[in-house]
Amino acid sequence: MECCARPRLDIIQPLPESCEEISSDALTVRGFQENECRDYHLEHSEGESLFYIISPRDIVVAKERDQDDHIDWLLEKKKYEEALMAAEISQKTIKKHRILDIGLAYINHLVEKGEYDLAARKCQKILGKNTELWEFEVYKFKEIGQLKAISRYLPRRDPILKPLIYEMVLHEFLESDYEGFAMLIKEWPGDLYNNTIIVQVVVDHLKKDPQNRTLLRTLAELYTYDQRYGKALEIYLTLRHKDVFQLIHKHNLFSSIRDKIVLLMDFDSEKAVDMLLDNEDKISIHKVVEELENRPELQHVYLHKLFKRDHHKGQRYHEKQISLYAEYDRPNLLPFLRDSTHCPLEKALEICQQRNFVEETVYLLSRMGNSRSALKMIMEELYDVDKAIEFAKEQDDGELWEDLILYSIDKPPFITGLLNNIGTHVDPILLIHRIKEGMEIPNLRDSLVKILQDYNLQILLREGCKKILVADSLSLLKKMHRTQMKGVRVDEENICESCLSPILPSDASKPFSVTVFHCRHMFHKECLPVPSTMSPLQFCNICSAKHRGPGSAILEMKK
Repeated sequence: MECCARPRLDIIQPLPESCEEISSDALTVRGFQENECRDYHLEHSEGESLFYIISPRDIVVAKERDQDDHIDWLLEKKKYEEALMAAEISQKTIKKHRILDIGLAYINHLVEKGEYDLAARKCQKILGKNTELWEFEVYKFKEIGQLKAISRYLPRRDPILKPLIYEMVLHEFLESDYEGFAMLIKEWPGDLYNNTIIVQVVVDHLKKDPQNRTLLRTLAELYTYDQRYGKALEIYLTLRHKDVFQLIHKHNLFSSIRDKIVLLMDFDSEKAVDMLLDNEDKISIHKVVEELENRPELQHVYLHKLFKRDHHKGQRYHEKQISLYAEYDRPNLLPFLRDSTHCPLEKALEICQQRNFVEETVYLLSRMGNSRSALKMIMEELYDVDKAIEFAKEQDDGELWEDLILYSIDKPPFITGLLNNIGTHVDPILLIHRIKEGMEIPNLRDSLVKILQDYNLQILLREGCKKILVADSLSLLKKMHRTQMKGVRVDEENICESCLSPILPSDASKPFSVTVFHCRHMFHKECLPVPSTMSPLQFCNICSAKHRGPGSAILEMKK
C-alpha cells in the first residue's frame, strides 16, 4: 500500500500576471498516511478569524499569528536582539512576554557566548533604574571574572548602587590595573564609595611600590575629595604635578605652603613667584625671602620679579639684591642700579669694583658725583672713545670735556673720534690747537670736513630759527594791535575804579569824559592823576601797583 504525503497549507498572493507564495506549512495530522486529497476540507467560521482543516481523524485550527507568536519564534531561533526590539515596539499589545525577561535572557545569551563587553553595555538599557537587578548582574559578572567589563557601565547617578558594589570593582582594578583604577577614581564621583576604605587600600599598595606615580596621583585625588588638601599638596609637589597651583588657589592652601616654598620654586619658579606676589597678604615678602635663604638663586628670581612689579616694596632687600644680581644676573644689575632709589651706592660700588664690573662702576661713580674718575675708567678700562664722548655729553660738564681732550691728545684714534663728535658741544678749535705738529691722525680730512659741515648746519639752523622767531613776533604784534584797536563796551553797570561811582552819569545830557585801559579798568578823566611832563603816557594805577605791566589808555570817551 502506497503512503500519502503529509498535507501542506500554502497561502498564495495573487498578482496581476502571476501568483506569489506567502507561506507554506506542513501540517501534522493523525493518520495522514492513509488520507487522500479528497479527505481534507478547509472550512471557515464566520465572525471568527479562524480556519479549520478537517481530516477523517483530526481537525487542525489555523488562526492569524500575533506578536507574541513572533517573539516566541525569534526566541526559539535565539534572535534575542530582534525579539527585544519587537517587544519594545509592541509592548502595549503583547500578553505573554515582558521586555525585562527578554532583556535578561539576551544578557545571559551574550555572556554564554563570551561577549562580555556587549552584555555589560546592554545592561544600561535593559536594567534601567532597577538597583536589585544591577547588583545581581554585577555579582554574576564577578563570578565569571569580568568585573572590569561592567565597570564602565555602572550607574553613577539615579540610581546609585550600594557602596560595596563600587568598592568591589575598584578592588578588582587595584589588584591588576593601576591605570584603570586611576581612571575610575577620576571619573566616578567620590560619594559612590567609602573614600576612607579606598585610601587605606591604596596606602597599603604604596607600601609595596612607594614610587608608583599612578598610585600617588590617585591617592592625591582621593585626599582632595576627602578635603585633606595638605596631604594632597605634598603628593602633587613630590610628583611635580601641573595641577598643584590650581589646587592651592582653589582651596586657599597658602597656610599649607609656607614651608614648601622651595619645592614650589623648584617645580616652576615663574608660576610660583607670580602666585606668591599675587597673594603677599597671605604669605609675606619677609617669609618668602626667609624660606629661600639657603637657595640664593631662587631668592634672586623672587626679588627680581618683586622689583619689576614695584621698585619700593622690597626696598629693605635692595642691598642684598646687589650681590644676587652680580652673582646670578649681571645683565640686569645696571638697570637695577639705575631704577633703585634705596640701593646703598657705596656697597654697590665695592661689589662692582671687586668683580671688575666696569660699566656698573662707571655709572655708580657718576651717580656719586665722581664723574672724572668715571670718565678715566671709560678711557683706561674700556678704551672706548665713543662711550667716553657719550658720557661727557650726558654730564654736560666743561671740565670733563677738558679731561677727555687731555687724555686723547696723544692718541690719534681718540682724536679722530673727538673731531667727529664734539663739534656741537665743544669748540673744535680748542682740540685742533692742541694737536702736536706732525702727528698722523686717521681720516683727518674727513673729520675736518664733517666739522665744517656741522658748523654750516648750525648756522643754517640758527638762521632758520631767527626767521621763524621774527615771523612769529610780527604775527603776534599784529594780533595784539588788532585786539587793542577793538572797541570796549561801557554801560551803566561799570564803575570808576577810583571813586567807585558809575562810570556813566545818570543824566546823559551832561558832558563827561572816561578813560578805559587795555586791562579793562575804567576811570573818570578827572579821577586820574595828571601825567608828568617827562612821561606824557598814562598808565592804569591798579595794574602798575600790582606790577602786571602798565596798560596805556586805549579809549577816551567825551561828551
